[in-house]
Amino acid sequence: MNRRKDQPRTSAFVIFAIILATAIAAAGGVLHVYFKNRQIQVRREIDAIDRRVEHCRLEIRTIEMRMDQLLNRFAIRKQLEENRSDLRPISLAVVEEMDPAPRQPRSVASAAP
Repeated sequence: MNRRKDQPRTSAFVIFAIILATAIAAAGGVLHVYFKNRQIQVRREIDAIDRRVEHCRLEIRTIEMRMDQLLNRFAIRKQLEENRSDLRPISLAVVEEMDPAPRQPRSVASAAP
């Protein structure tokens, strides 16, 4: 059908603005989906790191418990008896405290004879 000559034509600027607005809206939707997916991935990574940290804390507690068991003096005494060791307990009166690292004067090396 023909259009009447007195009807106003849709200008190219309006068509360009509509196309531009559609492109901006589509780009906004794509960016929204991208950032939302990235946010979910980061949340999953954080959860995995939290699980690893909790696992490490549990291992640390287990190792500390085992160390306490191994360093228990009564358990050591019993193990020495089972192994028929020559080590025997001594009285506290015999124990002497020693300085672990006696201070020695430091000497400075010289390159000149």
